[in-house]
Amino acid sequence: MVYLKIFRQRITTIYSKMEWNTSNNNKEKMTVINGSHFSNLEGFYEEVSRLFLKDENWKVGTLDGFDDLLYGFQGEIIWKNSQKSKKELGFNLTKEFYETKIRQGKPFNIELIQQKLNELMEGNGQTLFEILIEIIESHKNIKLILD
Repeated sequence: MVYLKIFRQRITTIYSKMEWNTSNNNKEKMTVINGSHFSNLEGFYEEVSRLFLKDENWKVGTLDGFDDLLYGFQGEIIWKNSQKSKKELGFNLTKEFYETKIRQGKPFNIELIQQKLNELMEGNGQTLFEILIEIIESHKNIKLILD
């Protein structure tokens, strides 16, 4: 818990040093995730690390890390080429993502991951794209625009 508090303080410091594009001369921050810059989850992590952590020696590498990165950000995220990302971060990559975690075993909760894989295979589970959208939308201080 102390680590998370320190991490969030560090993220807040990073945001206070960043330069932002603004629209209509207001104070709302805006950044653009470009789906044409990546075709898998690792590429997505590289893209958001480049955008949010350009002068830092830390990079996003997990879904939880991406979620943590968004604390302290306030404004708009425009996801350009989102349909490309939706397709590429869709069923096949998500299935592979879960199967890899199951093969790796600990420290992952294999039962939970197997349940998520089963839900995906039955047509009820979320894709990686949908998970990323849910993460962004869980931050009420962020307006997501899919382009």
